[in-house]
Amino acid sequence: MSPVITPAETNPLTISGTNVTIMVADLDRSIRFYESVGLTLKQRWENHYAMVETTGVTLGLHPCDEKDLNSGTVTIGFMAGSVDEARRLLELNKVVYREEEGKSGHYLHFTDPDGTGLYFVEPKWE
Repeated sequence: MSPVITPAETNPLTISGTNVTIMVADLDRSIRFYESVGLTLKQRWENHYAMVETTGVTLGLHPCDEKDLNSGTVTIGFMAGSVDEARRLLELNKVVYREEEGKSGHYLHFTDPDGTGLYFVEPKWE
């Protein structure tokens, strides 16, 4: 039997925030990486979990065994005011990237130390 879906307007649950959690092999290394590309450390619970954030998104970093690392088909995008500034930041931190001029924007694709797909985009929309 399928679950009954209750419309949000009749559901008393209030969602107070969101985050995307990714599995990482080395929490310290991952925190340093995300800080190097512009995010800030929001909270850390020893070596169990950390949250880094930037405008509009919080990423949870959860250590795990390397065999459990898998971001699947998820990529995380960051809107950049200037692709030139984003490129300089990646180059300054020696992050390998692939550049793409797409229909919706100018993209710089890269990965975190554990292979999670990330990108900066200077969008063509407003």
